[in-house]
Amino acid sequence: MPVVVKKILAWGFLAFLIYFMAFRPDGAAQLFKGIGVALMAIAQGLGDFLTGLMS
Repeated sequence: MPVVVKKILAWGFLAFLIYFMAFRPDGAAQLFKGIGVALMAIAQGLGDFLTGLMS
């Protein structure tokens, strides 16, 4: 993908993120909480996997 397209998409995403947080703060908070929960579940699963390999 050309660099210009990547920059446009990145700036568009950033603008959408700011808009979302400004006009839908409750929805944005729930979204970020969900992302955090998903990342913690992935980390826990990876930890369990590695523990299983070591035992």
